[in-house]
Amino acid sequence: MALYNQSSHNGELLKDRLPKSMDFPKALYTIDIGQNDLSFGFMNSDQQSVRASIPDILSQFSFGVKLLYKEGARIFWIHNTGPIGCLPRTNPKYKPNPEDLDSVGCRKSENEIAQEFNRQLKDLVFELRKNLTTAKLTYVDVYSAKYDLIKNARNQGFVNPKKFCCGTTNVVHVDCGKKRTKDGKEKYYKCKHPSKYISWDGVHYSEAANRWLSRRIVNGSFSDPPVAIHTACN
Repeated sequence: MALYNQSSHNGELLKDRLPKSMDFPKALYTIDIGQNDLSFGFMNSDQQSVRASIPDILSQFSFGVKLLYKEGARIFWIHNTGPIGCLPRTNPKYKPNPEDLDSVGCRKSENEIAQEFNRQLKDLVFELRKNLTTAKLTYVDVYSAKYDLIKNARNQGFVNPKKFCCGTTNVVHVDCGKKRTKDGKEKYYKCKHPSKYISWDGVHYSEAANRWLSRRIVNGSFSDPPVAIHTACN
């Protein structure tokens, strides 16, 4: 809204490309929160510090939602964070023992923190519903949908979910999109069949995985309240 109002003073060309102010309350504001914050913490600090950071992260989220509400936003579709302990890319300083892994091969302690984050997020969404009386806030349990995919990867036509398509951490560490020189030749690390992988680069989900996930969450089966995305605005 602020950008729309500002554009009134900066020319009609920009203003014509922006939604009308009357459209702001009709839009669906999709927020996917948690993975970047927690992943950064796991890569750069200890798990106790990551857990302690959750209230501050959610405080910033709450501030953002309230600001959007003040600007006219009314309809929110909020994704919780996924099972971070199942991401293939890990802190190279942390080598989990077999007892640190669950039956799927995911790091239990990281997933426990992700679940704690989601518990606090859900409580906050319920609180926001009480305070923002004309808003509609849908909480989407993306964690469960992603864990179901990882747990049943092979049955759904994917390869081992601990592998990723772009980049490598085998023997050497090469980030996605970067090259390594070997025997005088520059080499990219990218798989031949990206659609067979759940993880694109060890952190982000592949297009095929996101398509699988979207088909399962848009119908409302992982939502609270259980509304499909096409009816969330009604």
